Amino acid sequence: MNSKVILLVEDNPDDEVLTIDALEANHIGNEVIVARNGVEALDYLFATGQYKGKSMTALPAVVLLDLKLPKIDGLEVLRRIRADERTHLLPVVILTSSNEDEDRLKGYGLGANSYVRKPVDFDEFIRTAGQLGLYWLLLNQSPQQ
Repeated sequence: MNSKVILLVEDNPDDEVLTIDALEANHIGNEVIVARNGVEALDYLFATGQYKGKSMTALPAVVLLDLKLPKIDGLEVLRRIRADERTHLLPVVILTSSNEDEDRLKGYGLGANSYVRKPVDFDEFIRTAGQLGLYWLLLNQSPQQ
């Protein structure tokens, strides 16, 4: 497991930049791999498509997963992560603007480790991303370590 990599699955360019800036503002200098749709995320995780040949042992420390994605939505990405023996223990944090109870229930039902609503306020977003990074990269004890 590559504890230095964060997989950010985000299709909104503004939210992508904001999330990366927030991590950097909180001195979280980990490499961030960005997948802009569900297919790219699955290709990265399972070493297919443009990532064919990438080692499957180099999984990210955490996946920050948006729900509303093109091609394959976030809930289906999560379902496939949990269905595969190689990735079923991978920490997945749903980071979304959705405040729908149904999305939250489905996310946890499919095995999300956490569900975080993206704050609208910039300063609050910076704090939230920092707390996520610190918890999942420093405090959390992953079963794959």
